[in-house]
Amino acid sequence: MDHVAQLLLELGLLFAGLSLVGLLARRLGLSSVPFVLVAALALGEGGVVPLATSEPFIEAAAEIGVVLLLLALGLEFSADELFASLRHHGPSGVVDLLLNALPGFAAGLLLDLPWQGALALAGVTWISSSGIVARLLGDLGRLANRETPAVLSVLVLEDLAMALFLPLLVVALSGGGPATALAGTGLAVGAVALALLAAQRQGHRLGRLLASADDEQLLLRLVGLTLLVAGLAQSLGASAAVGAFLVGLALPTSFAERARTVLGPLRDLFAATFFVAFGLSTDPGAVLPVLPAVLLLALVTTGTKVATGWFAARRDGVGRPGRLRAGTALVARGEFSIVIAGLAVTAGVPQLGPLATGYVLVLAVAGPVLTRLADPRGARGTAVTPA
Repeated sequence: MDHVAQLLLELGLLFAGLSLVGLLARRLGLSSVPFVLVAALALGEGGVVPLATSEPFIEAAAEIGVVLLLLALGLEFSADELFASLRHHGPSGVVDLLLNALPGFAAGLLLDLPWQGALALAGVTWISSSGIVARLLGDLGRLANRETPAVLSVLVLEDLAMALFLPLLVVALSGGGPATALAGTGLAVGAVALALLAAQRQGHRLGRLLASADDEQLLLRLVGLTLLVAGLAQSLGASAAVGAFLVGLALPTSFAERARTVLGPLRDLFAATFFVAFGLSTDPGAVLPVLPAVLLLALVTTGTKVATGWFAARRDGVGRPGRLRAGTALVARGEFSIVIAGLAVTAGVPQLGPLATGYVLVLAVAGPVLTRLADPRGARGTAVTPA
């Protein structure tokens, strides 16, 4: 068959299949991430339906997917929100790091991963899925609950920490020594500080430069700038994902609201492709041998995430039921755990792929289920507006 025809047929079947998978996930009230990963395991090497012709395209699209995910993440927050979270919930962020990253690092060492792979696994177990958590809170009618600001503050601090963690991880995976890692972290701290300063003082000018009454023009300008900054960051030895995050962070709130709307469909398309690419790189036969370790790690870090949410909500004066709701809401891991694992697999730690896949599959399903069970009577109509 003609190469182009084969490519189009494979991509057409892939996107149609992703649509059905997403529909099934929505009907079940769950995130589509674990369903996409399971479907991707059936494709490529070790699967039952290989995608030999379209795989190069999927790999390139996956890189764009990571960039757009981090851009969208940066657009969610303003500099004022970040500073407010740091001031009030800084201790919650420290507790989150200690309780959730250390088990992942220890598990990596116990599983004979190189220390760089253990560092990546620490990131996988550390960060909750902002997308799954935000959607879950909306679906359950808890956005106005008193514990919700604590949940969102933890998510904001995790996402900000990723802008520092990812460059450190990239340096470690590239074989750089402590001095190189320290320099990379210092560069990341400076870049984040510069982006926050630019957002406060010059963000409105950047917003006017990118703004357009035409959606097509706005999308082209925003994506063009983001890819340029991401490419520059990558060429300097940092992470393209961090560059994209800083672009989103530097844009003013007034522009970010419209940008999220215009960017949404494109981000979702490429993000789904990224999850497919990660699944393609994982041999499904390699997941079963590590399943006991996955389940044990998932059990431990479910408890530590619940403790994190409990601590953060208690700082806001929330009662015990609200603290439990906050803790279970943070359990789900998803898109950015896979991003971190993908960096490690690409850098030569392939054994992390099956671990991360199984881990995300378990907690992306268990998190929403536990959140619903944490308040069986439901929180709808009983929310308290935070003071």
